[in-house]
Amino acid sequence: MAPRDTALFCLVLYLGQKIQAQDGDLPIPTVSATPGFLVPRNESVKILCCGTPESYLYQLELLGNATYKVVERKLGFQKEAEFTINHVGVNSAGRYRCQYRKQHRWSEHSEALELVVTGLYDKPFLTTNQSLVVMPGEKISLWCSSAHIPFDRFSLSKEGGATLSQHQNAGHQGDFILGPADSSFSGNYTCYGWKSGSPYVWSAPSDALQLVVTDTRNHDYMTENLVRMGVAGLVLAALLAVLAEHWRSHQVPHNKQKCQAE
Repeated sequence: MAPRDTALFCLVLYLGQKIQAQDGDLPIPTVSATPGFLVPRNESVKILCCGTPESYLYQLELLGNATYKVVERKLGFQKEAEFTINHVGVNSAGRYRCQYRKQHRWSEHSEALELVVTGLYDKPFLTTNQSLVVMPGEKISLWCSSAHIPFDRFSLSKEGGATLSQHQNAGHQGDFILGPADSSFSGNYTCYGWKSGSPYVWSAPSDALQLVVTDTRNHDYMTENLVRMGVAGLVLAALLAVLAEHWRSHQVPHNKQKCQAE
């Protein structure tokens, strides 16, 4: 390779590394939804895109099968941009991502946020044939079903926790097996039905089931200990009463003799 070609190659390599370093200076944004990614129909939701304080333009996009649509852009030097969607409906459901612009460059896209609209169908039923009070280490089966709507997907949700998805087994029913249980399993559970052709459009939530994980053996031990302590207290009180009576029986005659002597 000629010296001129070598110098040109080194220059190209240097510029490429410099461009990569500049691109690496832009943190990947994050996207989140408030109050959450499950939004009842006709309610509002805020989608937050977090970038850097030097960002002057934010862009929110709704992803399609092979394309995307720009939902909104926001100007202003700020670390976070807030996009509000009012009266959420079927057209609002889907996968969202965002990016920001700093100086003359766009950042990479954030990971996708899946926004689910609920309440488009009647609520299913969440049931179990087991006790809702379980011991640590045990498993419990929950069933989500709909008698009239042909759902082929079901999701189980724990209040303040994650959402689990499950394909139907038969008869428009989703089966969920929880466990081995620990204290974190305690809480209120609801389920949703939906159709695979519309994965971000769900039913209204079922009525909640409250699951309690408790160690009854420890409870029994505590009860037994309390009973023992109570019995011991009664015995001690009885002994003190006997001692007090014995002391009084010796004091009274002595006092009478003293009065007679006077």
